[in-house]
Amino acid sequence: MSLLIMKPGLLTTVQDLGRYGYQQYGVIAGGAMDSYALRMANLLVGNDEREAGLEMTVTGPEITFAEPSLISICGGGLSPMLDEHPLPLWRTVYAPKGARLHFGRLSRGCRAYLAVAGGIEVPVQLNSRSTYLRAGIGGHQGRALRSGDVLPIGTPTHRGNIWTEMLTKVQGPENLSVSRWFPAYNLIPSYLETPVLRVIAGEEFPAFSEESRERFLSEPFMILPQSDRMGYRLTGSSLNLVREQSLISSAVTYGTVQVPAGGSPIILMADRQTTGGYPKIAQVITADLPLLAQAKIGSDVRFRLITLQEAQEQLLQQELELRRLRIVLEHYY
Repeated sequence: MSLLIMKPGLLTTVQDLGRYGYQQYGVIAGGAMDSYALRMANLLVGNDEREAGLEMTVTGPEITFAEPSLISICGGGLSPMLDEHPLPLWRTVYAPKGARLHFGRLSRGCRAYLAVAGGIEVPVQLNSRSTYLRAGIGGHQGRALRSGDVLPIGTPTHRGNIWTEMLTKVQGPENLSVSRWFPAYNLIPSYLETPVLRVIAGEEFPAFSEESRERFLSEPFMILPQSDRMGYRLTGSSLNLVREQSLISSAVTYGTVQVPAGGSPIILMADRQTTGGYPKIAQVITADLPLLAQAKIGSDVRFRLITLQEAQEQLLQQELELRRLRIVLEHYY
């Protein structure tokens, strides 16, 4: 089984949940920017959540299915079409042999994730199939997809095969074979144009002036065009320390908000470095990283301070809901 890439889109890469266990050697974790959407897409086709899928940014690719495939697309609204039929998001869909997947205008968010039953079976490098563009490793030849690329698909799970067999017998709207419901609509994130990102105080939060702390938590910051998978550069009010200080580089992670000398914050993203020496004013909570990943260049973000306990409760609640979904899907058919 395979996918044929007819057109690559703006930036389409193979991603899984990341390359962990090597950060002590300076190897970044990487992985999907919106790992929540990828996990959901994988669950909907019977895959393990860690299987590799396609991350599609702003403008989607055009793909032909060489064999019948069970697919799901989750994340931002890139207006997917299967042949000439609009394709629902957050659903399980049967794509017949020769079907053409393509995309239209961007309606919300900026990244969508395609999962195929069996997962995209590119070589595993350092325990991951994720593409790290700057180093040219992982994914398909360590790069973004190009026209003419052929991506191999692995063997679907037993559950994926059962779902495929059943969906071929159920004709949905416009003659698409689509699962008729999504069992937990409350699990679909609200990708707002101006998200309010919950944060916990960073290590150097008290070192910033009171005025800077107030501005950080009350004013919007715009995502600049210089942003990428490594970091979102923001512009807005300047954030200043009470007094300049030299810091020893320390560990950073996805969602760490650093403030360089110029006073304009940078939010570290999926392809962030492993350590950083700039003052850390805040940390975006894990439960809100999907909202951050779907924020477009040119849009505003705002920040709201919560406690560490509240952040942990939000993540626990999210994981419990995903666990319930896994159980429902395992017993659905």
